[in-house]
Amino acid sequence: MPIASPAVDQVGILDRVERITKRSIKNESKVQGLKMALNMIDLTTLEGADTEKKVIQLCNKAQHLHDAYPGLPTVAAVCVYPNFVSVAKTNLKGSNIKVAAVATAFPAGQSSREVKLLDTKMAVDAGADEIDMVISRGKFHSGEYAFVFDEIAAIKEACGNARLKVILETGELGTFDKVRKASDIAMAAGADFIKTSTGKISPAATLPVTLVMLEAIKDHYYNTGVQVGMKPAGGISNAKLALQYLLLVKETLGADWLNNNWFRFGASSLANDLLMQLVKQDTGLYQSKDYFSKD
Repeated sequence: MPIASPAVDQVGILDRVERITKRSIKNESKVQGLKMALNMIDLTTLEGADTEKKVIQLCNKAQHLHDAYPGLPTVAAVCVYPNFVSVAKTNLKGSNIKVAAVATAFPAGQSSREVKLLDTKMAVDAGADEIDMVISRGKFHSGEYAFVFDEIAAIKEACGNARLKVILETGELGTFDKVRKASDIAMAAGADFIKTSTGKISPAATLPVTLVMLEAIKDHYYNTGVQVGMKPAGGISNAKLALQYLLLVKETLGADWLNNNWFRFGASSLANDLLMQLVKQDTGLYQSKDYFSKD
């Protein structure tokens, strides 16, 4: 299906981001924002050296971020490869934490549709609540937009009741206009979330690219009434930057998106910095990184 995307005002995007980064946040609002960001994290391990023990450790951290600090939320999800979904499901049983799985020949996406569908089905059958798929960037750059659309739609169908996050790998798309085009295609094809990056290339998530995607989500909502989530991933490792993302979401989409049903951070190291900042707000003192588990 033909999908018309508007040209992106690059100057306007960069100006809005600059204003966001200069904003100051009062302490009470900062604590609320830090806890909100913590509850939006997809705690992630996606390495070739992953083991069952590492996934079990990550699930334990997801449920016990810092027991010495009462009243903390948990993260939103644990994100793993499909072959570790059953391990994560077992070790998160009884919690509200979702299990997300990357699929479709992550991270390159260079495989046949048949293999991608089998990859997705494997994760869903093992109990994945969410699927993070990658688009075929080669097909996108070749202008084969119908192929990209049809592939996303097929994966969405294979997801069944699992929610689908579509990774654009914005660092490979090149321009804001291409990011906007890919966002529109993904949402038209049925994405429940659009996601910036795999975290495997640089640049990964950036505030300007995220704003382009948020504007696409806003237009999609106005045109269809369908709410789509957003997930910046990769390179978001400190609390200050996470709070700037939340400001961007609030000012672009509004408070309805400020929960983990509609906004996520793909991160492996962000949680610890958020925890350190929360302790600092509570006690006035920074704790050493040694007080927080690395994984």
